[in-house]
Amino acid sequence: MSSRVSIFSSPYLLGFDEVERLLDRATKSAGDGYPPYNIERIQGDSGSEQLRITLAVAGFSEDELDISVEDNQLSIRGKQVDDGNDSQYLHRGIAARQFHRSFVLADGVEVTSANLENGLLSVDLVRKVPEQIVRKVKISTGKS
Repeated sequence: MSSRVSIFSSPYLLGFDEVERLLDRATKSAGDGYPPYNIERIQGDSGSEQLRITLAVAGFSEDELDISVEDNQLSIRGKQVDDGNDSQYLHRGIAARQFHRSFVLADGVEVTSANLENGLLSVDLVRKVPEQIVRKVKISTGKS
């Protein structure tokens, strides 16, 4: 049995076990480079951060794409069905293939919309800036 040393094992970082699990999940979901994608920060309201993930999904129709969010993980799947016709290709460079691309989302990040246009799938996300709250903790003594 081997013990793994992590930056989260510091005594000053309490309760960050979930963050470590999220980082592990993110590195495992890296996968291959298909389909290529961009992540950009887009102009949003003053109280929120807006992001857009754009995937190059040329050849996929809306029915062949699926977007879901579960346990702070955005999953985008594409599955093309081979047309099954008896075409005889001289060259077949556009293969019917499937993909699964995952993104781990921080708490408070929500998917707001998705749009498929000209072979690009854009998924918009928003993160509300949390309100800063300072709370005083009363110190009690051993006396009643």
